[in-house]
Amino acid sequence: MLDYPSVAVDAIVAIAAFPITLAVLWALLRTRLGSRLVAHPTDERWHEQPTPTFGGVGIFAGFAAGVLLAVAAGVVEWSGELAGILAGTALLFAAGLVDDLRRLSPVAKLAVQVTAAVIVLASGLQVQIVQNDVLAWAIGLLWLVGITNAFNLLDNMDGLAATLAAIACGYFAIDAVTQHPNDTVLVLALALGLACAGFLPFNLRPGRPAAVFMGDSGSQVLGFGLASLALASSWTVAGTTVATVLLPLLILAVPILDTTLVTVVRLAQRRPVTQGGRDHTSHRLVYYGLSESKAVLLLALVAGALGATALAYNVLDNARLTAVGVLVTFVLLVQFASFLSDLEERSRSGAVGPEPSLWHALFFEPRRLVEVVVDFVLICFSFLAGYLLVVGGFGTEYERSVFLSALPILLATQYVLFVGLGVYRRVWRFATARDVVPIAVACAAAAVIAYALLRTLRPIGSFSAVEIFVVYAVLCTGLVGASRLALRLLPEMRTLRGHRRRVLIVGAGRSGRSLARELRDGHEARVVGFLDDNPRVRRRRILGITVAGALDEAARAIATTRAEEVLVTIPGAPQERLDAVIRAAEGAGIPCRIVHRRIEFSAPEQVEATLL
Repeated sequence: MLDYPSVAVDAIVAIAAFPITLAVLWALLRTRLGSRLVAHPTDERWHEQPTPTFGGVGIFAGFAAGVLLAVAAGVVEWSGELAGILAGTALLFAAGLVDDLRRLSPVAKLAVQVTAAVIVLASGLQVQIVQNDVLAWAIGLLWLVGITNAFNLLDNMDGLAATLAAIACGYFAIDAVTQHPNDTVLVLALALGLACAGFLPFNLRPGRPAAVFMGDSGSQVLGFGLASLALASSWTVAGTTVATVLLPLLILAVPILDTTLVTVVRLAQRRPVTQGGRDHTSHRLVYYGLSESKAVLLLALVAGALGATALAYNVLDNARLTAVGVLVTFVLLVQFASFLSDLEERSRSGAVGPEPSLWHALFFEPRRLVEVVVDFVLICFSFLAGYLLVVGGFGTEYERSVFLSALPILLATQYVLFVGLGVYRRVWRFATARDVVPIAVACAAAAVIAYALLRTLRPIGSFSAVEIFVVYAVLCTGLVGASRLALRLLPEMRTLRGHRRRVLIVGAGRSGRSLARELRDGHEARVVGFLDDNPRVRRRRILGITVAGALDEAARAIATTRAEEVLVTIPGAPQERLDAVIRAAEGAGIPCRIVHRRIEFSAPEQVEATLL
């Protein structure tokens, strides 16, 4: 039963964060003190005029006042965990304020963030979804520092960071009232969310520039506060399920997606990750044609939808429904990230023409959608097949429970590695056996990582995990690789239904092989053989095509391969050898063409003149 009067008291007390934030920011705008904290426009910043950056002062003042007032009123009890969260946010607020004034180095900022994270973890607020203390500390440090920096990077457009933080706080507050009752989490979430609400009127002003930015002193407080809320709520509850683990990840999915996208792009372009830029998700949506307000609204709707699904999974508590829902969510997020990446490519290349539709990219881009869904089926089938082969049947109830615990871990790990290794960015229509290597690496690595996580998260007893994961890695590599190579064979199989002219290529050297590849990829002709005078390649297969004989054997080769056209790629061969090929083609009544393939290299001074 919910104690609704107690919930009402919590809400009333935490409301103090809203007017205090308003009052502090209103006062700073009217004093000279705030004039020292100003962000000036640069190429790396989105704004176009000098703007005060003391918004974090108001956010932290409102948040701290709301929490301390709740403690003074007896709504929540003072505890080590609460003290740790307040101390960590206070430390990051102070460091952010110094950074806004004098600029801290990335190393100094990271050191302060790690120190704040250690304070929180040492206060007793730890990740309890794992049983290994060292791994729990590692996950806690990575989570606290990662989400802090995610919101630091997300603060790149008016109203964006505060809006998404307020939405996340709302969902944490709902969870603290319904699924995982916790007065401390409720007060923290309401105070932080209402502090964001008090900041937004000064920052999100449609049609007008922002009056105040939150600065690092605000963005770091938001990120660290939300990361602490996740640790204090679903990741520390007893009887943890997949849905409770996913709750914070889905609520904070937009900041995580934006940070991942920016990090990958900047590393690929060899730019510092900590350097500012206009390559964030919100910026790409503006390049797409949305106004700043609409870009913020769209990302807020995405964050709201993801948070709602996270709460729904916890309410329904159905592992199968959660697995399907997470798959759909993952597909849409991958589609969305690819859509944003395509926008940057179009902008960088100066492409003209109508922009791709967002809804078409999310729901009607068939290739990637099919790949992700097929991979889901193949991953599950490979792991199930490995389990059945090793166990010799469905096994005991305990073995089945371990299997069901391992499956979502394996799915998440495998998808992350597929995305990280670029499996979903390849054009498999032109794939070769070499393109299967990333799939093999991803499957092997996923098996190792998932096994390690499974051993860490729960006891597995006599469960034959090593053998099952080894079989899985082999099966999954074969099945996923075969599914991709099948995409390359499909166009060829379709063309087999119709007639393709049969081509005999004279010359199995570089030019001949290049021409054979082009004809194969174009699916307009079928290369039925090579002719070449090199005795070392005679009767052998090159690119899957047989070297039918030497040039003086052209007549016999044309007859045995039933060639309908001869293409000569070695026009520099002795004339008497070429004459034999031409006569053989004339005798068979088929055309014979000479293909000239020439590459011209310009001198350096010509290149310089061309550039000028």
